[in-house]
Amino acid sequence: MPLGKSRSSKRSTSTSTSYASTITTIVFIALCVLGVWMLTSNSVMPPQTQITTRNANTAATTTDDTTVSSSSSINNEAHATKDTYKKDPPAFEDNPGDLPDDAIKSDEPKNNNDNKQEKAKDQDNSVVVEENPQDLQGKESGDEQEKQKESETQVSEESTLTQNQEVEETTQTQNTQEDSQRQNSNEEEQQQQGESSDHSQESQYEKQDYNQQEKEQKQQQNPAIQNPSLPEDRAETQQQQHQQQQQQLQEDLGSISNNESQQQQQQQKEEEQFQHSKSPQNPRAKHSTNPSEEQQHQQKHQRTKEEERSAESNPGVLMPGGESSGIPKESSESKKSWATQATQSANEKERRIDESNGNDSMFGYTWQLCNVTTGADYIPCLDNEKALRKLKTTRHYEHRERHCPEDPPTCLVPLPQGYKRSIQWPKSRDKIWYRNVPHTLLAEVKGHQNWVKVTGEFLTFPGGGTQFIHGALHYIDFLQQMRPDIKWGKHSRVVLDVGCGVASFGGYLFDRDVLTMSFAPKDEHEAQVQFALERGIPAISAVMGTQRLPFPSRVFDIVHCARCRVPWHLDGGVLLLELNRVLRPGGYFVWSATPVYQKLEEDVEIWKAMSKLTLSMCWELVSLKMDKINSAGAAIYRKPSSNDCYDKRKNKSPPMCKNNDDPNAAWHVPLQACMHRVPDAPAERGSRWPENWPRRLQAPPFWLNSSQMGIYGKPSPQDFSTDTDHWNRVVTKLYVSGLGFNWSNVRNVMDMRAVYGGFAAALKDFPVWVLNVVNINSPDTLPIIFERGLFGIYHDWCESFSTYPRTYDLLHADHLFSALKKRCKLVPVMAEVDRLVRPGGKLIVRDESTAIVEVQNLLKSMQWEVHLTFSKGEEGILSAQKGDWRPDAYAAA
Repeated sequence: MPLGKSRSSKRSTSTSTSYASTITTIVFIALCVLGVWMLTSNSVMPPQTQITTRNANTAATTTDDTTVSSSSSINNEAHATKDTYKKDPPAFEDNPGDLPDDAIKSDEPKNNNDNKQEKAKDQDNSVVVEENPQDLQGKESGDEQEKQKESETQVSEESTLTQNQEVEETTQTQNTQEDSQRQNSNEEEQQQQGESSDHSQESQYEKQDYNQQEKEQKQQQNPAIQNPSLPEDRAETQQQQHQQQQQQLQEDLGSISNNESQQQQQQQKEEEQFQHSKSPQNPRAKHSTNPSEEQQHQQKHQRTKEEERSAESNPGVLMPGGESSGIPKESSESKKSWATQATQSANEKERRIDESNGNDSMFGYTWQLCNVTTGADYIPCLDNEKALRKLKTTRHYEHRERHCPEDPPTCLVPLPQGYKRSIQWPKSRDKIWYRNVPHTLLAEVKGHQNWVKVTGEFLTFPGGGTQFIHGALHYIDFLQQMRPDIKWGKHSRVVLDVGCGVASFGGYLFDRDVLTMSFAPKDEHEAQVQFALERGIPAISAVMGTQRLPFPSRVFDIVHCARCRVPWHLDGGVLLLELNRVLRPGGYFVWSATPVYQKLEEDVEIWKAMSKLTLSMCWELVSLKMDKINSAGAAIYRKPSSNDCYDKRKNKSPPMCKNNDDPNAAWHVPLQACMHRVPDAPAERGSRWPENWPRRLQAPPFWLNSSQMGIYGKPSPQDFSTDTDHWNRVVTKLYVSGLGFNWSNVRNVMDMRAVYGGFAAALKDFPVWVLNVVNINSPDTLPIIFERGLFGIYHDWCESFSTYPRTYDLLHADHLFSALKKRCKLVPVMAEVDRLVRPGGKLIVRDESTAIVEVQNLLKSMQWEVHLTFSKGEEGILSAQKGDWRPDAYAAA
């Protein structure tokens, strides 16, 4: 029994002990797993204590704010000190006072606003402190600890496996959080800067300690920054340097002076005020209530601020384009108050077709030589043989007028054999290369009159003419002696020379500070206009036939005709009446021809007819005199400056023009044998003479009305002054030194889209002359250009220009091509540009970026050398130079 009792008791004790050991092992394993989980998942707090909340929202908020630095808190635990966390306020204001300071500090700095929000959220949340698993383990009995040692190896393997799985999950979460942290690094730095200003009373030691910890955390998150010599770091540094270089380039070419930016803003304000005062129901004001429009305005204002800051770092440097160019784009509202030479409409279908054609040019274009009988002298609108064959009569020189092809040519004009770069001005006035204009007819016919002579490889120009064999300067002085109030270069500034020959009269008037527009028919005297342009003297190919000249009314100070062989007295005096239209009231008509001084029967008859015609036109013969040196005479007539004579005429022939006949309409307008009345209102253009040169260049014309909106949306006089100041800055600070070509080779200049003539005015001190072209569909500002002592012409760039090939050194196109794309194809326009420019000549384009790209590609396809292309936003600039390249193949006939 005792033995049996003993076995039973022993078996019972062994069973109990085994059961207790099993339970203890299970509990221990569970506690270990729980401890590992708590250590890995809640590592945002120091490992000595663990804080949890009963409120799920509070826990989520705490986790979101502290996750960014969770891994770094564990790794840097050994380096963390109490002082390290004194920088931030407590994460929870209601934490128990017996908790360590480390336990109630967040790992990531927060600003005061964030802390206040967390205070409000967490005031009602209680905190439960859970015991550390190591403390629970210490409460086990000695027997259970003994049993624990026996299974320690197995538990350790299981816990290690579990911990590895947890660490992998945690690592993935941390990687995601680190990516988010990198994206928001800029915001965190701004928060840190704001916080440092709020906590300026903290010690420097605490700030340095925090910065050191932050640096260590970043190094652990991104090991590449620990070694500055790593390839990633080098690439980053090079990228930063590249960005800095790009930024510097943008500042050098794209910024504008602070004054210009201020002017831009002031212009916009004044434009809005002006439009509001003119039209209370301003559609722009209504449109501005659109929220998206307000956002765009704010963004535009912000860009202007950025440009101002960029300009302060590099003042005085200019970049064209829209708002940063110092002058706004043309105002659509202003166009309602300005007349145009023609009204062109562009519907959506045509616009899309033209744009698609223009885009095709971006991929290059295959050029061919023009296969025409005129060869190197081809002028498409004057050499249109197909149209000339259809003419019914040539009695009124219809065959010398413009007849442009329906499809503008897209071929390139060949160079004359042996062509050389043109001789520079002023030497070119006296001689040119013979091979450039290889025509000798004028030398054979007019050589004795000192027009032109062949001298070796040169054509020389002694400066004579039919009426001034002994030189133009003597003749010019002779005319002023006849009428002293001509005052060359002061009172008389802009002259029209009819039937110019080789334009020696205009060429020597430059010595008197006078600008002369010379014209003659093509090939009446072989290549006379081409001679003039090659010499560097202004001239166009034109004829007085059946249509008005392409000039406004009342713009020329003097009209000159020296043996021009024009039948003024025929057809009711229609040709002389056309000169009356373009002559300024009070201006002079100078006529030096054989009827003035010879007594041949034909000359006497012409003189009688001219005397009768001029008298009926109220022209006053103010001087008639013989020049003994040249054995020629001249007559000077003066146009009336009032309507008194017109009203007193008994014979009303020629009649006065009808009231609906606009004297400024000039583009393809038939000639009429009538006269327009002289303006008599004090504020009307032509009612008084402009200021003397050079004051008239800078002063707004007296007749510009402040109540009329200017082209850019300001009152017209202010618009004029702003345009003048703008182009002065652009030319002096950008064009002269920043476009990569030599201006000493520039003489003949054309502004392909002039507005007020500001570009030409800015070049007044350069040895150049500028032909200002006002497009027929643009506001008619050409009278303003003449009023300030410059000259220009109307033209449609969808057609060819009336001049010989290779006649300009520089073409300037300001926002021309983007407007032309809506009306015609760009390829023939660029072919015309190539035709006009001499080899070695230049092109400057300021336009929308899309137009710049197309122009650049077309220029490169023609083998032009592009010196500079730069775009900023939607605006860009291009400068290029033409070479000697010509295609090998000819176009089909």
